[in-house]
Amino acid sequence: MKYLVTGAAGFIGAKVSERLCLLGHEVIGIDNLNDYYDVNLKLARLDLLQTLDNFHFIKLDLADREGIAALFARHAFQRVIHLAAQAGVRYSLDNPLAYADSNLIGHLTILEGCRHHKIEHLVYASSSSVYGLNQKMPFSTEDSIDHPISLYAATKKANELMSHTYSHLYQLPTTGLRFFTVYGPWGRPDMALFKFTKAILAGEVIDVYNHGDLSRDFTYIDDIVEGIIRVQAKPPSPNTDWTVDAGTPATSSAPYRVFNIGNGSPVQLLDFITALEDALGIKANKNFLPMQPGDVHSTWADTSDLFDAVGYKPLVDINTGVAQFVNWYRQFYNK
Repeated sequence: MKYLVTGAAGFIGAKVSERLCLLGHEVIGIDNLNDYYDVNLKLARLDLLQTLDNFHFIKLDLADREGIAALFARHAFQRVIHLAAQAGVRYSLDNPLAYADSNLIGHLTILEGCRHHKIEHLVYASSSSVYGLNQKMPFSTEDSIDHPISLYAATKKANELMSHTYSHLYQLPTTGLRFFTVYGPWGRPDMALFKFTKAILAGEVIDVYNHGDLSRDFTYIDDIVEGIIRVQAKPPSPNTDWTVDAGTPATSSAPYRVFNIGNGSPVQLLDFITALEDALGIKANKNFLPMQPGDVHSTWADTSDLFDAVGYKPLVDINTGVAQFVNWYRQFYNK
């Protein structure tokens, strides 16, 4: 098949593109290569991808309406995996308009391309942050997500609503995946594991928010990729028995689904730091701070519906995953 993967130079996008190519598919990858974090890391991911004959890269911004329309017109894509977005909860406090361009306009340009070119299935990135002020654990796709606490989360909820509209109006099959704290080799420098590793190796203090009283459902990159590959192969069908009163928000009378994609085993932040200390062989100097604005106390994914749909089962535990990241980091940065 011929795939469009957006955000192909990104952490998840690069690994998904590689997996699709190794499965024999043709992948057109796009990315705007912005400087939200070190562009050299993005270019290094692309260098690996461009050794694959069935991968082709185009530098393109999602907000370029004419450019995205021309891309769809030029290539007969069958499926689209839309992973590009302006990421980061904390950055959305500093540069909110970047999220409007990438996450709102950008998502709409992709929906329009899929609509006009009869794409078989659009799989797109949502986020666990949409659960916002929810207290019930684990987070379920049956829960309301009406109270996000960051602009980033609000744009991801908007993506789900926009996708449902296109599924309903144009019978476009769409599946949203709420990612839970993805980590692993080639990860993003703005994420805790990367920042902690860099600081500890440099002998610097690490900032530990809410005095360490946080937990996250850390999910290893290979498990995330496996889930994406399985999901994209099963476009959703309309549920003709569904109603607003009796159905769940994750399904519809339209060809629309939303899934959590996480490990399903939350880890306390201090235990996560201990796993990193063990992998590095170095004790961290910790600076305990209050809660950051926009952060949530805990995340925990209920992935039972994803398992029922595609048999998704994460395999990598936190100690193994952190050690794999540290091995990559030391090799890539010669530390």
